[in-house]
Amino acid sequence: MSFDLKITGGFVVDGTGAEKRRANVAVKDGVIVEVGACDGSAKETFDAEGAIVTPGFTDLHTHYDGQVSWDADMAPSSLHGVTTAVIGNCGVGFAPVRENDRERLIALMEGVEDIPGSALAEGIRWDWETFAEYMDAIDRVPRTLDVVTQVTHDALRVYVMGERAFAGSSATADDLAKMKAHVREGLLAGAGGFSTGRSDNHRSRDGEDTPAAEANAEELVALAGAFEGLSHGVLQAVSDFDMERGRDRFDAEFDVLARMARAAGGRPLSISLLERDIDNTQWKRILEKIEAENRAGVPMRVQVGARGIGVLLGLEATFHPFIGFPSYKAVSQLPLAERVAKMKDPAFKARILHEKSDKIAGDGTSVPPMADRFLANIDFISMRMFRLGERPSYEPPREDSLFAESMRTGKPVLEVIFDAILENGGKELLYFPVYNYAGFNLDAVAEMLVHPLALCGLSDGGAHVGTVCDASFPTFMLTHWSRDRDRGKIPLERVVQMLTHDTSRYIGLRDRGTLAAGQRADINVIDYDTLHLTRPRLVADLPAGGKRLLQDAVGYRATFVKGQPTLRNGELTGNRPGRLARIRG
Repeated sequence: MSFDLKITGGFVVDGTGAEKRRANVAVKDGVIVEVGACDGSAKETFDAEGAIVTPGFTDLHTHYDGQVSWDADMAPSSLHGVTTAVIGNCGVGFAPVRENDRERLIALMEGVEDIPGSALAEGIRWDWETFAEYMDAIDRVPRTLDVVTQVTHDALRVYVMGERAFAGSSATADDLAKMKAHVREGLLAGAGGFSTGRSDNHRSRDGEDTPAAEANAEELVALAGAFEGLSHGVLQAVSDFDMERGRDRFDAEFDVLARMARAAGGRPLSISLLERDIDNTQWKRILEKIEAENRAGVPMRVQVGARGIGVLLGLEATFHPFIGFPSYKAVSQLPLAERVAKMKDPAFKARILHEKSDKIAGDGTSVPPMADRFLANIDFISMRMFRLGERPSYEPPREDSLFAESMRTGKPVLEVIFDAILENGGKELLYFPVYNYAGFNLDAVAEMLVHPLALCGLSDGGAHVGTVCDASFPTFMLTHWSRDRDRGKIPLERVVQMLTHDTSRYIGLRDRGTLAAGQRADINVIDYDTLHLTRPRLVADLPAGGKRLLQDAVGYRATFVKGQPTLRNGELTGNRPGRLARIRG
């Protein structure tokens, strides 16, 4: 037989959980036709000697909803083995939309997901109104990877209810019927599901509650009814159960989400799962509740991040501990080198260390409200503030914290932080894990990840572009959890299964996620032994000159999408076989 592509000499980790084995992989017309000896000639032979060969990764939780309109590369996800990305999470998106509501949706995305509004305003093409038209628009743009859409609650509510969506109004019966019809239309057009956001930390650019946060249980139940009779589609929700505002409404809030899941006609719902300092047992209670729902026949899952859910602080990032100090604000618009030179002046340092920070959140900034609360307790947060370093450590020990350095050196905490952010010419990044790090380790995450109802998620690819670069989660899963951690390791074969088969099948994709004859030729070739992450870097490649953090990985020999190489040796090739992936029952 003659093949288009033959990948030879590698160790196949096929996504099923089966033990890795030495085998070749043959591809023809974008489809895997054989895994084994693969006797026959090929137009291209790729040498995978010493590497592992895996299916391409499916990322369930990204926010490229605006970026898909203009970006063909889909970085940073495409740099980390992702061949299918699911957008439309947490209830925020850009369809359906009327022309006079576009700016409102941009303000929502900027506030909730820290994506520069100017980049969205200049980059989004807006060649759609309905959700089905949005899907068609995505399908017209060639890109490095496939995209799966979800109908988003915020955009839907604004489209149907207009200004009432922001005014704390309950949806009328007519509103509910219209919204349900739009969700159904999207699902029938191939959308992967429906998402809603109920977190107190999710605010618009102007500090407003999101429209979805105003929805009551009756509205969520009505919208879940759009899934009735369908054999595809999932629901996704994020909620903090009001813990961030100090109100424990756990049982009442979980019941709202469970009612939504029960109304979805057997379609599964996933909830973001985090370890919160304010109640570091909440995640266990969520799992107990979800286990009980599953025993009752209601399919509910959790999405789990691969590491601490945190922020990166630095002079090039969206914010840092000195961003609200009067002396810093006076130099904040200078180019980085000039700014660093000014800040290194002893008189400047002495002055700023005796100042207090002005409020930095609100008033149209993309800095989240929690930033002011954290920075008002700088000594406390410095206990979990670490230099990220050239070879980033996402499970740093307590003794590496800036607080510990302050205790060792006798320097005030604020001075230690000030000196740290000026290192490496002002490019140093400080890592502050907000969630999942209450015990100064990832032990809680380890428990979450191996739970039978857990799904790998929460990478937020495309979001929080100036504070987070967690689209590297797949690489971190492979390196930290299956190879480097000294305890609680997860077998390589299981990690690959979690990143490929489990996520693909959950969202409804049956044509990818394993290396087997008949599956799409979405394939990674990885130097597993040398695979590692590099320090995130700031690039100004968004529309309107917007900046974002990108993180590279060393060790990806190649990524193939539909049999075409989209990445070789860590560099994108310019091939763009990706399109919209429509989910069908």
